Amino acid sequence: MRQQAAAGAGHWDILFETQDESEWRARIHRLRESDERIDWTAVRMDTSCGRLAQPTTYRLSVFVANATADADE
Repeated sequence: MRQQAAAGAGHWDILFETQDESEWRARIHRLRESDERIDWTAVRMDTSCGRLAQPTTYRLSVFVANATADADE
């Protein structure tokens, strides 16, 4: 999966984004328990630390392979 992402064989779709760390942790926990459609090997969790200028942002994204990339395998 990571090789496909590195090769540009798809794109990252944002599942959710927040600036509230407790909301972030709770949402991840709920998704892990209830959403069996998520392939957790194809998930990227980003934390953008804004320091003083911007608030910290937490983002969960899932990799979506291009239809042509799937056909090659």
